[in-house]
Parts: sequence; C-alpha cells; structure tokens
Amino acid sequence: MSYRKVEKIIKGIQTTDGAGVNLTRIIGSPELNMLDPFLLLDEFGSANPNDYIAGFPSHPHRGFETITYMLNGRFRHQDSAGNEGILTDGSVQWMTAGRGVIHSEMPEQTEGLVRGFQLWMNLPKKLKMIDPAYHDIPAEKIPQVDFEGGNVKIISGSYQGIKGPGKPHTGMLYHNIYLKPDALFEIKIENGWNVFIYIYEGSMELDQTIPKGCLVVFEQSGDLILDAGPDGAQFIVVAGEPINEPVARGGPFVMNTRGEILQAFDDYQKGVLDKPV
Repeated sequence: MSYRKVEKIIKGIQTTDGAGVNLTRIIGSPELNMLDPFLLLDEFGSANPNDYIAGFPSHPHRGFETITYMLNGRFRHQDSAGNEGILTDGSVQWMTAGRGVIHSEMPEQTEGLVRGFQLWMNLPKKLKMIDPAYHDIPAEKIPQVDFEGGNVKIISGSYQGIKGPGKPHTGMLYHNIYLKPDALFEIKIENGWNVFIYIYEGSMELDQTIPKGCLVVFEQSGDLILDAGPDGAQFIVVAGEPINEPVARGGPFVMNTRGEILQAFDDYQKGVLDKPV
C-alpha cells in the first residue's frame, strides 16, 4: 500500500473581505494561488463582533461554486432571485453561481463566536453558465461516522460506504475530522486528485509536527494516512479532480478567458448578470 507524502505546508495570510470581515486566506494567497479545482479557502473565526458584524453585503459571482461551512454562529444569505436561508452551527451552504448570482451573507448575531470556512470550487467550461442554485444543508443532515480514534462528518463524497449530502458538479470530497490524541486516520483518495487538509485545532504528526492554522498539500497518488498530535486534532480533508483548464479571474468572477471576465463585468453593470442567456 502506498500513501501520500506531504508536498507543501502553507500558513494563511490575514486579510479582510466583504465590508470588513477579518479572515485568514489560505488558498488564493501569494503562496498558493489555487489547487485545481480549488480557487480559494478562507477561515473566518472570532468572538469579537467587530471582526464579522459588517458581513458580506450584496455582491456578484459567476463561473464557480462556493461551499460555506459554519462551525459556529449564524449567517443569513439572500440573493437576487429571492432565495433565502440561515446558516447555523454545523451547517453548510452550497451555492452554484453558474451564469451569475448576486447575493449577500450577513451575520444574524451581534455577539459570540462566529467561525467557519468558505471554499471556492471551480466549474469546467461546459458548466460555467448553468443555472445558479442553492443547497442548504442543516447540521443534522450531515452524517457522522464514529470510530475508536474519533469521528468523521461527511459533507461531500463518501467514507466507509456512507455518502454526504453535498452534490458537486465534478469529483470531490469534503470531510470534517476529529481525532483523539495520537489517533490514526486513513482514507482512500482517487489517484490523480489533489488533496489538502487544514488543521483548525490541535496538531498533526506527519514526519514533523504541524500545528493548527496550517494547510498541508499532499502528492497526487496513494492513500491518505494521518496521525494526530498529543492533544488530538480537528481538521478538514478536501480532495478534488483537477479540471485542467485555463483560469481567468476578475474579483468575484472566474472564467476561462479574459474576454469572458470582461463580459461578466459588463453583464453585472447592465443588470443582466443573473438573467437567462
């Protein structure tokens, strides 16, 4: 049996987004621009309302999917098509921007801890202009598999034959893992897929001690075998099939060419971004 070796270890950078939300950008930073098909990974987390209260007022997207996983807190999302929902502790919002959507994500609370992740996942050229869609996943709909050394929450993909509720348009998995001190976790990943873990509590022992706040990128072949540190670990495991297409970015738009980005801005300015084409 072969296992994946560590390829690189990355610390995120502190930045702000939206109307002034403080966060850590891990993918989409100068150190790791993207990891095909993943375009961006942000961690937001604070008990100080000043770090999150401004939220993310109305803004557009086109050409990719956003997956927002709330560990703690309440955010309300609304869009230009009249869709609305609330993210609460342990829930997920899976948004397919497709040809275009204008939405907002605003906190529903004025004190206490707000913490979670937002992942941007690219769409292939043939799917970039599909109809936008939302899939809100409450915490109780995310299956959990318990084992001797901890547990796995299956957001998307499968583990031990149990499938998560997330429905990506290309091959991917997204799991949240809790490991007890010094526990071992093993999972099979499709060869050729890119895979990373992000440690948000505790530490991992992967030929070296890797503390929380680090993203670890692995080689593209073999199983994934992970050891928790002496205080245990909590982390996400995300893997995806590379799309292997050109990527053009323009703020909230991700397409294949610069011309398509300019068209997206033009559509937004004309008020037709989220209208059928």
